[in-house]
Amino acid sequence: MTDGRGVAALARVLADESRATMCLAMLDGSAWTLTELARAARVSLPTASEHVSKMVDAEIATEERLGRNRYVRLAGQEVADAFEAFTALASAPAPATSLRGVSERRRLAAARTCYDHLAGRLGVAVLDAMVARDLVRVSAGIALTGSGEHWFTDLDVDLDDLRARRRPLARECLDWTERRPHLAGSLGAALCERFLAKQWVRRPDRSRRLEVTGRGEQALRAQLGVQASALRV
Repeated sequence: MTDGRGVAALARVLADESRATMCLAMLDGSAWTLTELARAARVSLPTASEHVSKMVDAEIATEERLGRNRYVRLAGQEVADAFEAFTALASAPAPATSLRGVSERRRLAAARTCYDHLAGRLGVAVLDAMVARDLVRVSAGIALTGSGEHWFTDLDVDLDDLRARRRPLARECLDWTERRPHLAGSLGAALCERFLAKQWVRRPDRSRRLEVTGRGEQALRAQLGVQASALRV
């Protein structure tokens, strides 16, 4: 059992604003170069290197060296889940000081990834629609219905493969902007993957922000009855 010293040591690693910013960036689930993390946190490369070393030592992040490059990512789904939950519990962020900052927050709130699954208003709306259409049930944790199994199979999701993994098939994840759950687990990751593969959503830049495409608007309406107008910034 972890004692208070271990918890305090981990909290000290996350207490630095630059390291916290790096963790938020890596919630997109991909590997970031040291240069990209330095740019995201607005620190120098040597400072970013020190921060990454501390996060790796604390087992919050992992790194891989390829030639001269260091590729860094969160240490896994459990770390991402813990950080997203911590973000949801954090106090309201300081007011944005620029129009760009306000716009970015609105875009993140509309649609983004939470590590490897859909989040923001999009993620919450998708889970709500799946419940309304009896694709999943949430009375005692999220469970697929028979209709849900057919729906995911039609999306080319291999449910047998997902069930064979050690990761939970489906679970709720508290959305830090909506303060309501979206779909996580291997099923949530597979759904996000299919949304991207089918070009229902796209990544417009090097962040975890998503945009619903015109094709996606049609698919959301036809498949789940979700009106994309409610998701726009």
